[in-house]
Amino acid sequence: MSKRILVTGGAGFLGSHLCDRLLERGEQVICLDNFFTGTRSNIAHLIDHEQFSVLEHDIIEPAYVDVDEIYNLACPAAPGHYQHDPIYTTKTSFIGTWHMLGLAKRCQARFLQASTSEVYGDPEVDPQSETYRGSVNPIGPRACYDEGKRAAESLIFDYHRQHNISIKVARIFNTYGPRMHPFDGRVVSNFIRQALQGEELTLYGTGEQTRAFCYVDDLVGGLMALMDSDEAVTGPINLGNPGVFTIRQLAEMVAEQTKSSGAIVQARPLPIDDPRDRRPDITLARDLLNWEPKVPLNEGLSRTIQWFDSININDYDPPTPDY
Repeated sequence: MSKRILVTGGAGFLGSHLCDRLLERGEQVICLDNFFTGTRSNIAHLIDHEQFSVLEHDIIEPAYVDVDEIYNLACPAAPGHYQHDPIYTTKTSFIGTWHMLGLAKRCQARFLQASTSEVYGDPEVDPQSETYRGSVNPIGPRACYDEGKRAAESLIFDYHRQHNISIKVARIFNTYGPRMHPFDGRVVSNFIRQALQGEELTLYGTGEQTRAFCYVDDLVGGLMALMDSDEAVTGPINLGNPGVFTIRQLAEMVAEQTKSSGAIVQARPLPIDDPRDRRPDITLARDLLNWEPKVPLNEGLSRTIQWFDSININDYDPPTPDY
């Protein structure tokens, strides 16, 4: 018998891919989104699916539906979006999560939180394991997202201890792929957009800071494996690709694949509190979920570039969405 599953942020980059996979598995899916950063084009191909429905709603307000599982992905997650309205980002992270936990309590639904590697801040250890408590600036321009997600994790575990809610917390590292918003401020989308438009590829700082890039299909598989795992597996669990590249290396790969005529230039200073290194320790995911990413960066970039090449950039507005 199929489950009735709520995906908040279901019209976003990650959420729309998750809706695809859940429907392929035969589940009933409710996509909840206010289209602040999600786009209707991401779910247009699903609208006529008999197992799919859309609830246009903001999780800052309570939602009343009957579900078996909740994937809570609703939150501006890219710098260009979460820094656009930082107060709204904090409210979504905490108040929105509180409302979804209340729904989980009423329905006795299993609850999965899309948390983030940003809870580790600018890390003092490499790689970052789940036991590392982070180095976060609570009053900086990134704090709306970093601290918002940290506070949400605290609330989730309190609901688990106090109300016996079944919880799962995934700490998501850099993820990329088709349906990324071209103006979301993420480095992959920035470079691909610039390269396809014949512009210079702009580095922040020296470009020697490191990141680990996970293709969206792999990441969604990890989320589903975590949701389906044993009750005792609450997380937090890191989900990401442990392979490390410098930002300059990424720019060179994008330039090569797009045959870009634009130079790679060191044009901007490193943003305040931007992490110097980011790499997940995925030992827990391997051991408890039997999960690890499979798609190499070159292959994932090729698929992502093809998608970017297929869209009309003028359909997307920086930095906020189309309503």
